[in-house]
Amino acid sequence: MKNIDIYIYTSDTCIQCIKAKEYFKNRNIEFKEHNISRQLEAKRELIKMGYMSIPVILIDGEHVLGFDLNRIESLLQK
Repeated sequence: MKNIDIYIYTSDTCIQCIKAKEYFKNRNIEFKEHNISRQLEAKRELIKMGYMSIPVILIDGEHVLGFDLNRIESLLQK
């Protein structure tokens, strides 16, 4: 698989966030987590992008709202 940048905006209590992180971990796909429960700057970034819910996943700059498996897999195939 080619080298891609993946960022996941999460919180400590978000079930969909946990599922998203498990998906990437189980496939040995590296990602960078931005936890809005622990990082005020991450929360600000998320709001600046226009989002008020999580998870928000960025795959090479493409935004995925929620744990949308079809969209995630489509973007990973590019």
